[in-house]
Amino acid sequence: MVKAVIFDLDNTLVDFMAMKRQAIDAAIHAMRDAGLKLSPEEIRKRIDVIYAERGIEFQSVFDQLLFDEFSKVDFKILASGVIAYRRAREAALVPYPHAYMTLIQLAKMNLKLGVVSDAPGREAWLRLCYLDFHHIFDAVVTYEDTQVRKPAPEPFREVLKRLGVDPRDSLMVGDWAERDVLGAKQVGMKTVFARYGDTFGTLVSNADYEVDDVAQIVEIVKQENGEA
Repeated sequence: MVKAVIFDLDNTLVDFMAMKRQAIDAAIHAMRDAGLKLSPEEIRKRIDVIYAERGIEFQSVFDQLLFDEFSKVDFKILASGVIAYRRAREAALVPYPHAYMTLIQLAKMNLKLGVVSDAPGREAWLRLCYLDFHHIFDAVVTYEDTQVRKPAPEPFREVLKRLGVDPRDSLMVGDWAERDVLGAKQVGMKTVFARYGDTFGTLVSNADYEVDDVAQIVEIVKQENGEA
């Protein structure tokens, strides 16, 4: 019986990659307007390299970009990029269709709700609060809580511990088969692959269920609990 539903955050509840692309594009144009004499394509290429080396959540990507170009940070260009990035990020940071409705419906079914994210705690909570999701979840586990990333078992075990549920009574929803699905299965959780958020072109997820819309999770829970 499903007693708890646990979600990945990025590309499961919010379209993180679309938000990131829009924010980076805005920053590129702003930095060029402020004096960065590189083509948009070259700037984007360099930013991609930095993210590949330092991780997609690296918070000083523009500082690194400018230092690599000038051997110092031009604060006029940096400030222009940061402000444009933040404005575009806020405009683009929206939940997937039906996400909020689904969370409320699951909560009304007396299910415990959790989040397991590889994002840094500060960034994960900023996104949750901006989306007004922070009051909905009973437990949120981020990278800082276990110091390891999925598919390691520790993040999954930690959220289950905080929720007070057995793995067999939980449902893990995520967009990354090699991390969300594999990691959850290893600790005995039921799994749902969020195909709508897949950015890898996954052919075989090995999840117990696959969904093209987050709203389908409600029916999965009803089916698991014999209510369908």
